[in-house]
Amino acid sequence: MKRQLTVLGVALLVAAASVLMFARPADAAVGLRVSGTNIVEANGQRFIMRGVNHPHVWFTGQTSAFANIKALGANTVRVVLGSGKRWGPSTDVANVISLCKQNRLICVLEVHDTTGYGEEGAAASLDEAVDYWISQKSALVGQENYVVINIGNEPIGNTNASQWINATTGAIQKMRSNGFEHLLMVDAPNWGQDWQYVMRDNAQTILNADSRRNTVLSIHMYAVFNTAASITDYLNRFQSNGWPLVIGEFGWRFNPNEVDHDTILAEANSRGLGYLAWSWSGNTDPILDMTVNFDPTQLTTWGQRIFNGANGIRSTAREATIYSGGQPTTTPTATPPTTTPPVTPTTTPPGATRACTATYSVVGQWSGGFQGDVRVTAGGSAISGWAVTLAFPNGQTVSQAWNATVTTSGSTVTARNVGYNGSLAAGAGTTFGFIGSWNGSNGAPTLTCTAT
Repeated sequence: MKRQLTVLGVALLVAAASVLMFARPADAAVGLRVSGTNIVEANGQRFIMRGVNHPHVWFTGQTSAFANIKALGANTVRVVLGSGKRWGPSTDVANVISLCKQNRLICVLEVHDTTGYGEEGAAASLDEAVDYWISQKSALVGQENYVVINIGNEPIGNTNASQWINATTGAIQKMRSNGFEHLLMVDAPNWGQDWQYVMRDNAQTILNADSRRNTVLSIHMYAVFNTAASITDYLNRFQSNGWPLVIGEFGWRFNPNEVDHDTILAEANSRGLGYLAWSWSGNTDPILDMTVNFDPTQLTTWGQRIFNGANGIRSTAREATIYSGGQPTTTPTATPPTTTPPVTPTTTPPGATRACTATYSVVGQWSGGFQGDVRVTAGGSAISGWAVTLAFPNGQTVSQAWNATVTTSGSTVTARNVGYNGSLAAGAGTTFGFIGSWNGSNGAPTLTCTAT
């Protein structure tokens, strides 16, 4: 969660001692696990988190959020829980996991009570957070394919940030000694932002503390990371050292002093880093809400950006293969809700050897802009590729697209399949989407689908 930082005049000097731990090799891990700098599933398939944070502990009745987050394309949700020290206790962990699985999401579960420990007097320690996880162990064991345990949110504030080293190594070791085999996630100190670089400079010590070699580090990026240079320098240090990292929280540049979210999204996409944006709804500072009152049809500027913008969730998320029988998915993972009736054109032009159809809908519309969705369906025979031509009647233009390669000529747009969604069995379908602009009116285009 976003916090105002107090700048200290003198940086802390931290000396790290290596901890020798080799109980079992990393490949003995079950379920989701670390492999080098990547997270992989049990079948070895790489998994890149693309999702958002949901403040469940404060809004336990908002269970529809899981389906709504999935419908907008996410493959992961980070769920805020309480240990009972400040919030909760969250005793509905089994139900939360069930909601994640029903909606084909990977569940990152975190204890929020640890936020700012050492500076925030009411905060829980990481050791107390582990006690909570132990109390919930029966709901967690056996869910290693679906659940990541984020031991404690932003577990140390700005006061004596170096205490994070021993607190974190102790928490990891206590989790393992109590039989947890899950992928563990650990947040940085300094309210998650690591501006004193305690996590960056002691990352190997933390990773060595895990006997199962199955821990991923998490950075939270807010006002400390308000330039491209600060973001890329931080990420470069982890990449060059081969340390696994996710961006577990971040906000957006709603004023010039805030986080450079465009750089975060672009860098995460180019490097294959997972990201989890803050947050779905319910913030005391609503500028960080992605929806108005948890309503997925009312995306805020931040919500539009994170789901539909360049390098956003819709264009980069891939569903975990555990939900497709352990095999990599070959079609997009989320079918967004439609707000207008689909328009079904005639099928393939005369002379084509294979047939396909395409249907169009507007998912959302705002002043001067809209989001379109097209579903392509193979006819009575399998096809190996497709192209859909959209002839817009009112001068609309398309600025970006996902799950298709798009070319434009005036108001005519041609979308062709990408590598993973061209081959369709008879009657099978896939979808692609785009962001467009309109002026005056936004009539539906005439569609033509050509199959190969």
